Amino acid sequence: MSDQQGTAGQGGGNPFAELDAGRPAWDALGAFVPAPQPQIPGQPGGALSGLRFAAKDIFDIAGYVTGCGNPDWARSHPPAQAHAPVVETLLQAGAELAGKTITDELAYSLNGQNFHYGTPTNVNAPGRIPGGSSSGSAAAVAGGLVDFALGSDTGGSIRIPASYCGIFGLRPTHGRISLEGVMPLAPSFDTVGWFARDAETLARVGGVLLGGVAGEAGRWRRLLLAEDAFALAVPDAVAALAPLVERLEQRLTPAEKITAAEGSLDDWMWRFRHIQAREIMASHGAWIAETRPTFGPESQERFDWAAGITEAQAAPAREAREGFTARLADLLGDDALLCLPAAPGIAPRCESGAEELKAHRSAVLNLTSIAGLARLPQVSLPLARVAGCPLGLSLIAPAGADEDLLAFAEAFCATEERLDL
Repeated sequence: MSDQQGTAGQGGGNPFAELDAGRPAWDALGAFVPAPQPQIPGQPGGALSGLRFAAKDIFDIAGYVTGCGNPDWARSHPPAQAHAPVVETLLQAGAELAGKTITDELAYSLNGQNFHYGTPTNVNAPGRIPGGSSSGSAAAVAGGLVDFALGSDTGGSIRIPASYCGIFGLRPTHGRISLEGVMPLAPSFDTVGWFARDAETLARVGGVLLGGVAGEAGRWRRLLLAEDAFALAVPDAVAALAPLVERLEQRLTPAEKITAAEGSLDDWMWRFRHIQAREIMASHGAWIAETRPTFGPESQERFDWAAGITEAQAAPAREAREGFTARLADLLGDDALLCLPAAPGIAPRCESGAEELKAHRSAVLNLTSIAGLARLPQVSLPLARVAGCPLGLSLIAPAGADEDLLAFAEAFCATEERLDL
């Protein structure tokens, strides 16, 4: 692992040297788990034949421990008995599995800096974090190690790495793709998503995982612009995305400016976090209490915070969530796309301080909690750059419209060039 890989180059010497010895020789990016890798050929002749993919290390692969980004988790769990169905589906469709990629600890972060295994290299923004928790999957796709990769998205773990690493990513409608054989985090938000370097491959994978129904790019008639979401982006990001919004308007209609949330997006972010915290502790609280795992400082602080959230805090948030979901469904109807920044700005630098990263994470969650709370599909399109670094434009579609969202993204990106500011 090189100095560009965040924590690996700090403190004189390489604290991950032993891990490096266990990495695949072809993984120069520190994207894959430092352990024996499952390399499984796909069935010949399938829809994804010729494509190579990776799976975030929260997906079960038969015969291998699902490590979930934490050595104590890996130590205390046996090898998986079967592939997660989503992995099996990809293999049956002809895709070749290259291996398992690094995740933040128990997938509970948006930074992509794993205390135990290091920070995968973001090749499109050197010296900057890849985003998490699907950090290794995003880094592997951006760096050309695989054609596409599985990740998960609970609070933004597909959408944020996609924006930071300059690749395409989809968080699907909640419940569209089976979570069987995938480590849960917060089940009412958890989704299986994926990354690709081009919109065509993103849609091709979607054609397999979403049931094989062809999408209709022409379904969309209206464009909504989330003014409260754009207000959270830094000025350079707003300027870089503006020409892309104009081109969307040329494809659809002049944007109708709306607020995505009644009240402050920050208030909705805290509702998201309170619900998520209760679900996380329901999923992992007993294991944490029994095992007393060693977490990195950032992860430990976050799990400690989650353990302190009460049902009295989460219950009203759950009730409010249903009103939020209904309002967005009404705004979108069956023919509108909601446009917003995928992230408030480009990826922070790897050496950013803890408080800076915490503040940035809050701004990120203000954006990502919109689709999360409303259970909606959202795609990140890597069409802008600021100061030489990637920035994504994002589109949210009505629930269940994943195929049509992917078809529109493919058609739109076929004629768009990436814009630099």
